[in-house]
Amino acid sequence: MKTLFYSIKDFEKKYLDKANTLAYEVEYIGEPLSMLTVDYAKGFDAIVIFTSDDASAEVLIALKNAGVKYISTRATGYDNIDIDKANQLEMVVAHVSNYSPYSIAEHAVALLLAAIRKLVLANAQVHNQNFSINNLVSFDLNKKIVGIIGVGKIGAVFAKIMHGFGCKILGCDLIENKKLTELYGIKYVDLKTLSIQSNIISIHTGLSTSTKYMINKDCINQMQHGTILINTGRGGCVNTNDVISGLENRRIGFYAADVYENEKGIFLNDLSNNELKDDMLNKLLSIPNVLITPHQAFATHEALSDIANSTFYNIDCWSKNQHSKDELTNYLVEEEIAGNGNN
Repeated sequence: MKTLFYSIKDFEKKYLDKANTLAYEVEYIGEPLSMLTVDYAKGFDAIVIFTSDDASAEVLIALKNAGVKYISTRATGYDNIDIDKANQLEMVVAHVSNYSPYSIAEHAVALLLAAIRKLVLANAQVHNQNFSINNLVSFDLNKKIVGIIGVGKIGAVFAKIMHGFGCKILGCDLIENKKLTELYGIKYVDLKTLSIQSNIISIHTGLSTSTKYMINKDCINQMQHGTILINTGRGGCVNTNDVISGLENRRIGFYAADVYENEKGIFLNDLSNNELKDDMLNKLLSIPNVLITPHQAFATHEALSDIANSTFYNIDCWSKNQHSKDELTNYLVEEEIAGNGNN
């Protein structure tokens, strides 16, 4: 099966090459999928994309016309893919249903610890030969109330770690995991209650119509003054302008995130020689009590290996005209791909 990988970064290639155990014919390009690059897919049976790629209805139609039958995304989230249109076009789409949840959860903990222990400020001070700790007094995590929005696989790992710190944990999720309540004492509440009671809030949910801008002005105004907000879920779960206002009025004491609502074309790219023209992000980055990382939480050896293996699992299933367990569509291409197996 001939496969084109879009939006490939150098750090990914060795994991993908290692996972390609059946030596499928693949090509890597750095450009993202869009109407401007869809023609590159001509002659390929399948494409593999990432979260910043455009797999909207218009692009899917163009891909179908180019002969593409299969799409796999190197991510769990798939809000950038029009699944309904893919079904209408009888295209098969799959995602990575599971990869190391520790990668994201541990990064969220790193952001949290950097926030409460003022590590960014401390680092800046000592590099300026200022070894005073007058501005570095912090607080213990022990006995603090941590609210977790989205208590799935990643949220569960984050809960486990927070329980180890001696925190009281609130969870907000459509599904209540009783096992987590038994293990870590999680109390499930609604978003309003979580916002009111939590000292720390960490977002671990995907992006959907129900979670878009769930952290907004109304939600922020319910928070305690000085609440620490962590986002390693999806940038669109947070209204960034409202977060900026919350930081300015001190309702939010610190904001740390690995995602941003308009990160497409910015995060995962080196723009050091260009002027950043995103005024909202520039404003956010100008605030001292903000820590932003460039969507790096998933970038661990374990997670990247899992993602690569899952991606080639999908390709292998399709080359055999079989369903993958990670498919998001309900259609399977009936005709065999010529030369199944090692091509």
